[in-house]
Amino acid sequence: MPSEKIKILYMSGHSKWSTIKRKKGAIDAKRSKMFSKVIKEITVAVKEGGSDIDSNPRLRLAVSNAKGVNMPKDNVARAINKASDKNSASFIEVNYEGYVPFGVGVFVECTTDNLQRTVSNVRSYFNKYGGSLGKNGSLSFIFERKGIFNFPLNNWDIEELELELIDFGAEDIEVEDGMVQVTTALEDFGAMMKQLESLNIEAESANLERIPLSTETLDVESAKKVMRLIDVIEDDDDVQNVYYNLELTDELMEAMEE
Repeated sequence: MPSEKIKILYMSGHSKWSTIKRKKGAIDAKRSKMFSKVIKEITVAVKEGGSDIDSNPRLRLAVSNAKGVNMPKDNVARAINKASDKNSASFIEVNYEGYVPFGVGVFVECTTDNLQRTVSNVRSYFNKYGGSLGKNGSLSFIFERKGIFNFPLNNWDIEELELELIDFGAEDIEVEDGMVQVTTALEDFGAMMKQLESLNIEAESANLERIPLSTETLDVESAKKVMRLIDVIEDDDDVQNVYYNLELTDELMEAMEE
C-alpha cells in the first residue's frame, strides 16, 4: 500500500495545478519562445558554473529541460559554446512582484541583458491593465517555492516508484494521462534530481516553481481580463516565468478556448 507520508493522486484533469499546466503548456507551445528560454538558462548556467555538464548541476538541469522541449543537440552544443566565450553577452536574473486587478498576485521572473528595458516594460504592462508593482518580497506570503518534476510513468509500478522517491523528498505524486508529477520542498530539489538520474528516469521538465498557497476565484469575465495581462507579460522576450494565484476553473479554461 502507498505510504501515508505522501499523497498519490490519480488525476483526470482536476489536479491542483493541472489547469495552470494546461494554460502554461498552451503558451509554451510557441517553440521559438521555449528555445529562447532554455538558451538563456544554459547561458546563465555556463557563466555561473562553467561548461562542464558533470560538475555544473545547473547546466545539467538546463540541458535536461532542453531535451524536454525537443531542442536539437546541435542547438544545445552551440548555446554552451557561445556562453563559454568570455566576450558573449551576459544575462541578469531579476524578479518583479505586484498585484493586478481583483487582488490577484503576480510574480514575474526575468532574465535580461538590459535591466532598464525590462523594468520599463514590466511596469508598463502592470500600469496599462490597472495593476501595480510592489517591493521585492511583497508576495512572499502568497507563493512557496517547490521542486516540480514531470516524467512519463512508462513501465513503473506507481507504488514501487513511491518507495524509490519518498526518502528523497517527494511530498506529492500525481499521475495523469501516463505522466507523473512529483513535488518536493525547495531544499530537496537536488536530492530528487540525483535520485531520478540514478533510476534512469529522464524528466521532461524539472524546475523550481512558485506555487500559490491560496488562490483567488473570479467570475469568468474578470478572470479573462487578468489572463490577458498574464499573456502580455509572458510574451515579453525577457520574461522566463510568470506565476499567479488566480484559480483557473474549468469554466474559465473552457471560455478561454472559445
